[in-house]
Amino acid sequence: ENTPLFSAMEWKKMSEASQQSLLLKYRLVYVNESTVNWCHVLGTVLSNDEVKDGFSERGGHPVIKKKMPQWSMRITAYAERLLKGLETIEWSDAIKEMQRNWIGKSYGAELDFLVAEKDMKIRVFTTRLDTIYGVTFLTLAPESDRVKHITTKERQVFVEEYVQKAIHKSEKDRMSDVKTISGVFTGSYAINPFTKAKIPIWVADYVLSGYGTGSVMGVPSSDTRDYAFAKHFSLPIIPILEGETTDITKNNFIAKSGKIINSYDLNGMEWDKALIKITEQIESMKIGQGKINYKMRDAIFGRQRYWGEPIPIYYKEAMPYVLDDTKLPLILPEIDAYLPTEDGEPPLARANNFRTLDGNPYEYTTMPGWAGSSWYFFRYMDPHNQKEFCSKDVQRYWQKVDLYLGGAEHATGHLLYSRFWTKFLYDKGCITVDEYAQKLVNQGMIQGRSNFVYRIVGENTFVSFHLIQHYKTTPLHVDVNIVENDVLDIEKFKDSRPDAKNAQFILEDGKYICGWEVEKMSKSKLNVVNPDDIIEKYGADTLRLYEMFLGPLEQFKPWNTNGIEGVHKFLRKLWNLFFDANNTIHISLEKPHPAELKILHKTIKKAEEDIERLSFNTSVSAFMICLNELISLKCNKKEILEPFILLIAPYAPHIAEELWSILGNKHSITTAPYPVYNPEYIQEDSFEYPIAINGKTRTKILFPLDMDPNTIEKQILENKALLKWTDGKKIKKIITIKGKIINIVTF
Repeated sequence: ENTPLFSAMEWKKMSEASQQSLLLKYRLVYVNESTVNWCHVLGTVLSNDEVKDGFSERGGHPVIKKKMPQWSMRITAYAERLLKGLETIEWSDAIKEMQRNWIGKSYGAELDFLVAEKDMKIRVFTTRLDTIYGVTFLTLAPESDRVKHITTKERQVFVEEYVQKAIHKSEKDRMSDVKTISGVFTGSYAINPFTKAKIPIWVADYVLSGYGTGSVMGVPSSDTRDYAFAKHFSLPIIPILEGETTDITKNNFIAKSGKIINSYDLNGMEWDKALIKITEQIESMKIGQGKINYKMRDAIFGRQRYWGEPIPIYYKEAMPYVLDDTKLPLILPEIDAYLPTEDGEPPLARANNFRTLDGNPYEYTTMPGWAGSSWYFFRYMDPHNQKEFCSKDVQRYWQKVDLYLGGAEHATGHLLYSRFWTKFLYDKGCITVDEYAQKLVNQGMIQGRSNFVYRIVGENTFVSFHLIQHYKTTPLHVDVNIVENDVLDIEKFKDSRPDAKNAQFILEDGKYICGWEVEKMSKSKLNVVNPDDIIEKYGADTLRLYEMFLGPLEQFKPWNTNGIEGVHKFLRKLWNLFFDANNTIHISLEKPHPAELKILHKTIKKAEEDIERLSFNTSVSAFMICLNELISLKCNKKEILEPFILLIAPYAPHIAEELWSILGNKHSITTAPYPVYNPEYIQEDSFEYPIAINGKTRTKILFPLDMDPNTIEKQILENKALLKWTDGKKIKKIITIKGKIINIVTF
């Protein structure tokens, strides 16, 4: 959109600045005014996760919604291909659905409403143009530029007050809080282009500036949020659909159902047929057009921070230009402080020498974290290439990632950005695939026990947990490593946060008690258990095994340090299997017994099957069972222990490598072939048959699998345990299904 056509002659007549400005409309990366979370005190844009109740998590400073020039990536240009590509990859249905909803493809129309007594139009996007006759009000997003032009003098104070409150809320909060109904009348009216009725124009925070046109036509008889808004403010409600499921006040309401009523020439039509007809009408009237809309917005590609890759752009006469390849890489300069300037510019503005040889300034914002995380998997294929990120020939050999493990929480972030980035590289001819991972498995999050401190809103004072009901507070995560039994080490807390140096604390019984909650273990929640501490105490193998033993890969798993001891004990028992009581290596070269081979090959079979299913926790369990059975048999034979160690190696590589060497091997265990399962070793020579009488199991009897059926029948008839069930009855027949069941049928 907004990419005007021009001739070669017109292009040549433009100034260089005009040409560069026009080209930004066609580029994948461009400068655009975007609505962001702006913190004046910190001098930076914050992500939604860094804002709590309208204040910055760091420091508790006010955060507002503000339009600022931002570098953006036009991911929306790939919206349709990102949707279609989901059909070609083996990702979970949950992730695919999250991405589909985030992209948010919808078929609808854009329609102009004239503003009464003003030379102005309001364009709305709607997926339900068939309900146009039921429109009784319009709502604008609080950030909309139209608000100040539409608001009358009499309503100006009320509207400005409402807008100021609304822009402090995050879009996520505005969309999720369906119970709170708020809005303000602008004083102006629009004209319904079909009924010619005057309808009031409101401002409401449930309308988002980033979706559609930032304006919504309110049809309270067919949209639940519009209905709640109309009821709250006593606005008219005109029934527009008729049918069994069209009453919005009933639980069985279905928005897309029924026939049209109260709509003149649309009356009696099914809603979908009416939708087609009314779309044709607005196009013929030249007041709107049918349109496919996407909910996804272009991705902001810039941060007001020092860290991050510098954006290779310089400015000449305020217009951006790409740095020539010969001038790369652009290196971050030395600066006196990693803080914004007094004018609120990013930290890079502190570097006086951050300019080209011609004196033109470089871009002061840096790339976001997803700049590197969107393509790193290709770099693994060719990590030492100094000329390009990955040779096309190398990539053609490796193709795409076969199996990618990633968290579901990245569904609409990294996992989506990486797909977009890959398609762009494919379009540029840099790679031969347009999806980066064929199969994706979501590992379940490790859950940790988080702790919270509670800061009084607008103050630098923290209130102990059991006193927070007396204050208006904001909960903040605190590092669990400075909390013991939910009691905060206040001095360590002050040292951990610069903004807490001079903080005040309201205590209970001389202590600061923290709140707690079980949630995802992550750095951002400060509830991470330091793996270095676990490794220092138990070793890396224990940590690896315990993580895999916690539970199924794709399920959420609570972290419990108490369980580590059992895994550590297993590794000590494994080590002791190779040594005698005097701690001397004690390995036998004797041939193994059938029982020992059976234990080993059952474990090989189990490990093979589990690895294919990525069921690592059940493999660890099988290793523990195998070890206990080998210990009970006092087995120390090399022909058994060597393949057993090979099975364990991917899970506990360090102890496996050491024991492999103890067994006399000169090469690394990583180069050894994986053990081969032999079904002959686990074949049973006998089976414990369930004995059923007339279909009901009464007992079990062990018989050799090669025993003659006649002999089995004879022994069954002589079995004392069965006599009480067959006494006095005639045996009609005995059915023996080898290796499964024996059924006795009586009269």
